[in-house]
Amino acid sequence: MNSYKFLSKEVFSRDEYSIVPIRMEDRYNIMKWRNEQMYHLRQNEPLTKEKQDNYFDSVIARIFEEDKPNQILFSYLRGNECIGYGGLVHINWIDRNAEISFIMKTDLQQLEFYKHWEKYLDLIEEVAFYQLDLHKIHTFAFDLRTEIYEVLEKADFIKEAVLKEHCYFEERYIDVIIHSKFNQL
Repeated sequence: MNSYKFLSKEVFSRDEYSIVPIRMEDRYNIMKWRNEQMYHLRQNEPLTKEKQDNYFDSVIARIFEEDKPNQILFSYLRGNECIGYGGLVHINWIDRNAEISFIMKTDLQQLEFYKHWEKYLDLIEEVAFYQLDLHKIHTFAFDLRTEIYEVLEKADFIKEAVLKEHCYFEERYIDVIIHSKFNQL
């Protein structure tokens, strides 16, 4: 397993769920889910195996070597099965903040959306606040999936901003909603 040299541990677990440094073996499942869920991601075109391999070889491999990478990515597991991935992206090490990223296996979206978001938020907060001592984490969500706001607010994230008509999507401009949580340690 790859490891991030700035973390004191590599596996963060709750019950049967865990996050581990992103695994090469999960790259094609991640590609599939990203392609299926492009509507809510900042991704302009479908990924191919070639593009995904190149990204893992050139970008992902490098973040394991850096002291302060701009992103830290994890495979989200149930047992040993990858059912999602995400991490902390757009990390600002000076101001100690980062954006949360997470997508789950597409067929889990309908029935287990809340459960997996709650588990994932709990795990990624441990990394952000206890391991990295970040001051603030936030989400940057297209105003398309309102169910995400309930999960975030239940996890004590506050609605910090609405960026009006910030992104162009399906021939119209849509808002972006930012929810934030501050380190209370």
